[in-house]
Amino acid sequence: MASVALGSLGASVIADVDRLVRKVAIDLLKSVIYKSPVGDATLWQSPPPAGYVGGRFRGNWQLGINNQPSGELSAVDASGANTINLGMANIPTTNAAGNIYYITNNLPYAQRLEDGWSSQAPAGIVSLTVAEFDGIVLRARI
Repeated sequence: MASVALGSLGASVIADVDRLVRKVAIDLLKSVIYKSPVGDATLWQSPPPAGYVGGRFRGNWQLGINNQPSGELSAVDASGANTINLGMANIPTTNAAGNIYYITNNLPYAQRLEDGWSSQAPAGIVSLTVAEFDGIVLRARI
């Protein structure tokens, strides 16, 4: 007689799904952050305000789990590394599946950037990431 212990198989499948969901959420977060333009005053028609430092838009990406973040952050993160690390720290390593993940940027000019306002992101940010979703999932497979 042959048999399979489905309990341990189920636990393994759940762990694999959690890893997949976590990896996809991280890759989606990285995608919108790296696609986000960083203010470059040499490209502007008008001079920047005194003390301007680029990276506020990148630093304002927020990850919410089962709740969409609201409000703006004071973060400036030109490289995006700190914002990615903060987001990754919030994505659970267990029980990741079954949650709704919100990746949000609440700055008032976020929609303009999405609509191609920046020469650094003429095709948008989120829309490109959404178009890449299937590939992101395929690459994340365990």
